[in-house]
Amino acid sequence: MVNAKAYFDYAASTPLDPAVREAMEPYLTQRFGNPGSVHSFGREALTGLDRARAQAADFLSCQPAEIIFTSGGTEANNLAIWGTVKSGDHIVTSAIEHPSVLEPCRQLERSGVEVTYLPVGPAGMVSVADVGDAIQAQTRLISLMYVNHELGTIQPVAEVGKLVSAQNQQRKKSRQGAIRVHTDAVQAAAYCPMNVAALGVDLLSLSAHKVYGPKGVGLLYRRSAVALEPRQFGGGQELGLRSGTPDVAAIVGFGRALELLGSPAHAAAMRRVAELQRQLMVLLTKNFKGCRINGDLKERIPGNLNVSFKGTDGPALLMLLDERGVAVSVGSACSAGSLDPSPVIMALGLTKEAVRGSVRISFGRGTTTADVARLVQALREAVGRAGDRA
Repeated sequence: MVNAKAYFDYAASTPLDPAVREAMEPYLTQRFGNPGSVHSFGREALTGLDRARAQAADFLSCQPAEIIFTSGGTEANNLAIWGTVKSGDHIVTSAIEHPSVLEPCRQLERSGVEVTYLPVGPAGMVSVADVGDAIQAQTRLISLMYVNHELGTIQPVAEVGKLVSAQNQQRKKSRQGAIRVHTDAVQAAAYCPMNVAALGVDLLSLSAHKVYGPKGVGLLYRRSAVALEPRQFGGGQELGLRSGTPDVAAIVGFGRALELLGSPAHAAAMRRVAELQRQLMVLLTKNFKGCRINGDLKERIPGNLNVSFKGTDGPALLMLLDERGVAVSVGSACSAGSLDPSPVIMALGLTKEAVRGSVRISFGRGTTTADVARLVQALREAVGRAGDRA
């Protein structure tokens, strides 16, 4: 059966996996107790919460006590940043981070925190050497995303982790405070190795709805030796770092979604996604003169392509494709529905024409060969018309 619509915005949100929904269902009905209650209903809920924490810890190769559940990736990023630095500290980050990293940094600048926003090259990659050059005596945090949400490029997080480890050895000798490394791994979880020790990170953020889990839940990994100040106060849930009654059903679903990422079925689906992406890149080159794939062509995840169509208006192209039942995006879905030129694509140093004509095409488990064919046909019909509106 041919899908009525073709969805190419998996980087914005993924559908709920049926196995995840099945895991959640009892906690929406029979096991609805508050996990803070001591009676049997509460204990049942707590059992589900503990299981999900163990599943998340297994996924990240860490300890369950190092997992803090949040309302999503945005809250996790905010907690990592606000909970680590204070006035007089220095943060190193990049110009292409998600708004949930950039905006807290901008807010902290108003309260006496210095922030260095590293540029990226034309391939959308941060230089490890630039990270090293940016470190100051007051540097307290380096926040560098694992995979860029608009380009799909994989950033050198593990290399930065090694760099900072060496720096911290020197700081320890001189009794300076350690530098903490945070990575927003929201877009990486379904594709990249996620062992936190191998990555060399102290803090790592994830979001459930990017990995076929429910919306409204995420997590922050916090290495046990790292001090973190809470941003939300109340009953002291989540190790005192995130007060409030947890959404047990959503957290249970998140745990199951992370567990499924280690399954052979997921690995097979990602191989298929990589092949579909390869096919689309060939078709784009063949059918659209002057189209450009933005970002590094090798250091990238499968399933996330940012493409500039010469002489085309991206927002107009998005709407024309939507009329044809094909969903793509022009940037982060978290930017309040903005159709303005993407700051990420602008940071690559492209021409204004290339920035204006860019769209993001992202794949997932449900993408089919027929979907790709439908996308290419819709692009053939829409690109010229979008160019008329440029």
